[in-house]
Amino acid sequence: MQYPLNFTFKILALAPQLIITDADGKSIMYIKQKLFKLKEAVNVFTDKTQSQLLYTIKADRVLDFNAKYHFNDAQGNNVGAVGRQGMRSLWRAHYDIYDTNDTQALTIKEEEPWKRLLEGLLASIPIIGFLIILLINPAYIVSRADGTPIFKITKKPAFFEGKFELTQLAETTGEEERQSMLALIMMVLLERRRG
Repeated sequence: MQYPLNFTFKILALAPQLIITDADGKSIMYIKQKLFKLKEAVNVFTDKTQSQLLYTIKADRVLDFNAKYHFNDAQGNNVGAVGRQGMRSLWRAHYDIYDTNDTQALTIKEEEPWKRLLEGLLASIPIIGFLIILLINPAYIVSRADGTPIFKITKKPAFFEGKFELTQLAETTGEEERQSMLALIMMVLLERRRG
């Protein structure tokens, strides 16, 4: 993949849809979240035509702060999972990424938790809250178990759409890249209303 990657979605869309493009502007993934599901379900396609399914992401429980989201390829094979760390995520977004053996392989952490606190305090104030949401743009770091950062995804300012930019910080294996990408898709869908 040609980094940086751009994640874009319409804020006012009925069903959340996310488009991922590479540095050349070529669409590499199209993500559509299913509506009216008690358990969250997300389909990852190659493009907007939705003709070729790449992955599915499904929650293991109904509407839960600590849900674990399992990744499967088009043939139904397990390719990993991501889980939000409930209480830890109140102060600082924290997700654990699991490999095919359900062993924690990577983590996603919010880079600067003070932004979450500031946004929480000021977001409900008319006009000021709107400006705060535009100006405070959170960033998240994907790291290996030894603490080595491998990816950084940053929210970009935008009015009627959400934009994130993913940059690669270190060389990765194909498995790390795939699991990170699927985990970041789910994280962006969960955190998209922030900043």
